[in-house]
Amino acid sequence: MDSSAPRSPSPRAETAAENLAADEAMLAAGRAAARVGVIRDRAVTVGAGTRLTPSVVERMRAVGLPCLVRGSGGAAVLHQPGDLAWSVVLPRSDVRVGRDFTRSYARFGEPVVRLLAEFGVVGRWAAAPGLSDEYCLLSGRGEVLLVGETVVGGAAQHATARSLLHHGILPWSVDRATVAHVFGIDPSVVAGRLGGWEELPGRPARETVSARLAARLAAWVGASPT
Repeated sequence: MDSSAPRSPSPRAETAAENLAADEAMLAAGRAAARVGVIRDRAVTVGAGTRLTPSVVERMRAVGLPCLVRGSGGAAVLHQPGDLAWSVVLPRSDVRVGRDFTRSYARFGEPVVRLLAEFGVVGRWAAAPGLSDEYCLLSGRGEVLLVGETVVGGAAQHATARSLLHHGILPWSVDRATVAHVFGIDPSVVAGRLGGWEELPGRPARETVSARLAARLAAWVGASPT
């Protein structure tokens, strides 16, 4: 880890709803900021303006999954206890936002790629695989975080006139059976393309990953983590 990176408090455990609320509060404040949270419940979040098919909604209800609407875009994501949620906010006047911010996954997600490299893992942001209309990490919208051809993260944005929120999810574990069932995806596709950070080579500890990620994001943004 960079010796110049700010010291970071341990990311706190929070529900998916609390995580979304904290991100929107950070966006409303409009100041350069970064944060990492550890999800402690099961929920599905879906991007604003995205409508899930009735069959998906029915299967979510049948297995007791609440559905929350994000202020950002994108399709649905299943959140599991232990998943890491990361966020950065920059004023729209910041040169790093730029006019191409809707295609800025690699720029905003560079600290995550560098974090993977700390553990000897090569990651990259690349076009989403286009294997599902409704599950964000396998959809054809935006970009996802890949290790080889395995999706280990995704991101979305919410822009206002003053500031930009770019936030992402790093699944610690993947409930492949639930993803396949709820979103109607071939189980072999889910098994072959979705991965959790607990499965990475060397099996880095979640506490280590979350603390180093918070520090890297804060160093990139140039602000103390919230």
